[in-house]
Amino acid sequence: MIGKNKNSRERAKIKIRKKLSGITERPRLTVFRSLNNIYAQVIDDTTGKTLVSASSLSKEIAEELKAAGAKKAKSKLVGALVAKKAIESKISTVVFDRNGYRYHGRVQAVAEGAREGGLKF
Repeated sequence: MIGKNKNSRERAKIKIRKKLSGITERPRLTVFRSLNNIYAQVIDDTTGKTLVSASSLSKEIAEELKAAGAKKAKSKLVGALVAKKAIESKISTVVFDRNGYRYHGRVQAVAEGAREGGLKF
């Protein structure tokens, strides 16, 4: 049985994905939030490929994550890491896909970290 919140998130996700899509010039930055971790991917929907990904389990920022403490601070670091990787891959602008979550808390922190890292959306 699917809980009420999960079901409403799935409906919101479908509505969002109808309106936006990542193209080669401007791929989609999507966020997935689990109970303890956060994941971000930059996806080109025309080819169906993930171009860049980062998460709170990434080895590159393991030391900073230990020092960060709170989930929002970790999310901001993940956003900065995905932005750094995207810029190294010559991606400067993206479309932000909140994946059915509210633009609040950890999802907002990923977006702010990505903006501070140099991505435009």
